[in-house]
Amino acid sequence: MDRTAQLTARRTEHQVVYDPPPPTGSLHVRAVRVLEGNWTGTSTVPSPSLYPHQWSWDSAFIAIGLRHISPLRAQTELETLLAAQWSDGRIPHIVFNPSVPLDAYFPSPDFWRSSTAGRAAGAPRTVQTSGIVQPPVHALAAWLVHRADPGLSRARGFLTRVYPRLAAWHRYLLHRRDLGGGGLVSVVHPWEQGMDNSPCWDAPLARITPAPARSFRRADLGHGAPEDRPTDLDYGRYVRLATDYRDGAYADGQGEFAVEDPAFNALLVASEHALARIAQELGAAGTARHTRAERLTAALVERLWDPARGMFLCRDVRGPGLIPERSVSGLIPLMLPGLPPDVAAALVRTLTGPHFGLGAATRLVPSYDLRGEAFDPHRYWRGPAWFNTGWLLERGLRTHGERARADALRSALLGTAEATGFAEYVDPYTDAACGALGFSWTAALTLDLLRSDEGEDRG
Repeated sequence: MDRTAQLTARRTEHQVVYDPPPPTGSLHVRAVRVLEGNWTGTSTVPSPSLYPHQWSWDSAFIAIGLRHISPLRAQTELETLLAAQWSDGRIPHIVFNPSVPLDAYFPSPDFWRSSTAGRAAGAPRTVQTSGIVQPPVHALAAWLVHRADPGLSRARGFLTRVYPRLAAWHRYLLHRRDLGGGGLVSVVHPWEQGMDNSPCWDAPLARITPAPARSFRRADLGHGAPEDRPTDLDYGRYVRLATDYRDGAYADGQGEFAVEDPAFNALLVASEHALARIAQELGAAGTARHTRAERLTAALVERLWDPARGMFLCRDVRGPGLIPERSVSGLIPLMLPGLPPDVAAALVRTLTGPHFGLGAATRLVPSYDLRGEAFDPHRYWRGPAWFNTGWLLERGLRTHGERARADALRSALLGTAEATGFAEYVDPYTDAACGALGFSWTAALTLDLLRSDEGEDRG
């Protein structure tokens, strides 16, 4: 019996006891119960009501937490996602559960039509997916999952099986998505970057003619307050972009929206380093991948660094260049060990300065500039603090020797997760819960941070 089952099972006469046993009702046990409740048997949904399918980068973060309670289930989480990979290498951002009604989520499988519209790009025929992607956290997650139980991983051939798929995923991004010609990956839809409603997308989206409101029905408004969600106008533009991409057989490089995003590319760098370690574990040289990661880091600094703002910015490949909006995405490269020291130091100053206020105005990191005209403490990705970005920045602070600030952020993340019932995101000023409760990556990353609190090396 793995730890998930042990921690969630009812007490029996011969209860399995841990050393040390987690106290009844502890944060650890509650986080495990969230993940158990959101488990489908092969993967974990982010939220049963709002997000009832498997999401790509959610599953990567979820696996990072699951490795502490069930390395087998963490491996299964990633294997289920990778089984839906397209033959061109892309990992779709949603893998649909056929038992969920079509009207439970929009855009649904009948919108994406992956098995038909995606046939030329190699979409699988036996499972329905979306046609866009999400940030490449997967190789990093696979490496951390392996490290949690190397014996189990080797016995199951986990890395041997996932490495070719992860390599193909990176190959797709590097070869098919360098739309700006400068060595960085572009996203072709705001949903791909993961921070769906960021003000960084406002200018590029303004060029997009929205789909007619009568042509789609938003399922998200049935689960959240309209004032916390994207506007109907923005949603219409999201639908238009996705429709055009689908109707173009999911071919890259033809759409009106193409943006080089710092967080997406930083996660690719981190995962390239992880792939190098996986290659070495499998007996191959990882030198080429480390070199590629260093080259991507240099391109990130060259193309997206803004010294005047002390942070990275998005670049509109179809427009005038750098987008002058301060988003948490521009801080995420702090997680990279290969950053120039002056760049890392400037990022810490920006993170703790008036625009993000960490340690002063806020305990968690807002998703957008506190002083920005578009700031909204509750609206999706336009100000609220999210747990996955906080987790990434906690690692970044620790990577660059900011141990006290990392400890404070970790403590704030754990305290807020406990107080809000593992909320999807929170008001950065008050820590009030927003979005869904019992959110999977919040619970999973809580488990990872708890291990850090116990002094365990989290990889």
